[in-house]
Amino acid sequence: MNILLAAFYALSSNFYMLNKHLPIQSIVMIALLIGVWINLLPGLWCKKLESRQLEQLRNGNNLLIIFLISTSMTGMILFGGYQFNLLTWDLKVFLMNLLYVFLFEFVLFWNGIIRIYLYSKQIGIKWKVIGILCGMIPIAHLIILIKMIKVIKKEVDFENHKLLCNKQRQQEKICKTKYPILFVHGVFFRDSNFFNYWGRIPEELEKNGATVFYGNQESAASISKCGEELAMRIKEILKETNFEKVNIIAHSKGGLDSRYALSKCGMDQYVASLTTINAPHRGCEFADFLLEKINEKLMEKIAEKYNSTLIRFGDRMPNFKEAVYDLTSKRAKEFNENIKNVENVYYQSTGSKLNKLTGGRFPLNLTTTFVKYFDGPNDGLVGYRSFEWGENYIYLTVNGKRGISHGDMIDLNRENIEGFDVREFYVQLVRELKNKGF
Repeated sequence: MNILLAAFYALSSNFYMLNKHLPIQSIVMIALLIGVWINLLPGLWCKKLESRQLEQLRNGNNLLIIFLISTSMTGMILFGGYQFNLLTWDLKVFLMNLLYVFLFEFVLFWNGIIRIYLYSKQIGIKWKVIGILCGMIPIAHLIILIKMIKVIKKEVDFENHKLLCNKQRQQEKICKTKYPILFVHGVFFRDSNFFNYWGRIPEELEKNGATVFYGNQESAASISKCGEELAMRIKEILKETNFEKVNIIAHSKGGLDSRYALSKCGMDQYVASLTTINAPHRGCEFADFLLEKINEKLMEKIAEKYNSTLIRFGDRMPNFKEAVYDLTSKRAKEFNENIKNVENVYYQSTGSKLNKLTGGRFPLNLTTTFVKYFDGPNDGLVGYRSFEWGENYIYLTVNGKRGISHGDMIDLNRENIEGFDVREFYVQLVRELKNKGF
């Protein structure tokens, strides 16, 4: 259908040259009607989608497809028309036609590009900037535009499928667990109302019946300090609600903070399950290497800078050095000797593998090669030997160069990864907790 509309569009914008026998008013009217119809109702012939945002996104993509095809057809019309003597050279006619073509294609392109810039969540800032910078560079702008069209097509299909899936199972409440979910973040991040550490995951769980809370512990402090804060947070949640326990889902260092709260702060009676996501249970050997080599004065300066920055973001008493040292393999060994699993709490864990440094997003991918030297296959930060803890363990990756990074496991970049639907992974994870009676 897009090809047919593009043909109409190209013919209408070149109509004056192809048929000079019609009155100019008729030509202009036909061209305007076709142009207005395509620009205002680019999705009239398409099936209805599950959200207005997706429809606008698809319509913008349709306009860009029509733009690409119609500009190519216009070139063929002009070339073929003169080559085979279908058109007679006339400067006035030629200039009039150029004006028509420019106006038609200008409106078509900007109508499409503005829509996808406004409504796409998969065309990130990087590609939007690249698109702007390459907009006037021949060939390059076509390559970028075609890439964007492909990305948008996948986004529309994927997101519409997810909306349909949630709509069909809405009544089942498959994530409505007996106890609520408590999300516990990792080091150097905070729970924020402006930028959710867990990306689109909490909202997806809530759509399927889950009740969600957040740990709100310090972003950079020792495991013991963060564990104590988590214990206070759990008591606070239970006091404000009618729940007896919580199910903890903890990422990275948050998994260690949670284990401490269970074993040392008496939270075992208030927690039904602990699921750790890419947690460094056995530490990171590359961290040992770095901390052995770094100059003590330099370390103090870095810690001071980090701590002052973290205070601005909400930490009360950040301790950069303790947070980092607690992630070494040496500290992890001591931690595991003293912090044992408690009875009556279900422990499980997940880990992932980033296949190639360039497969992840900046900055959590930068240490991939370095970590691999010390810890073997890893998620960009944590080695595969550190992930496993508890009765059930899930190890994830995808085929090809991409892999799944430390940040991907919490949907940090809100990116749809081919072969791994992070939101659905958590839905099924919580569904299993529900099926186990938690």
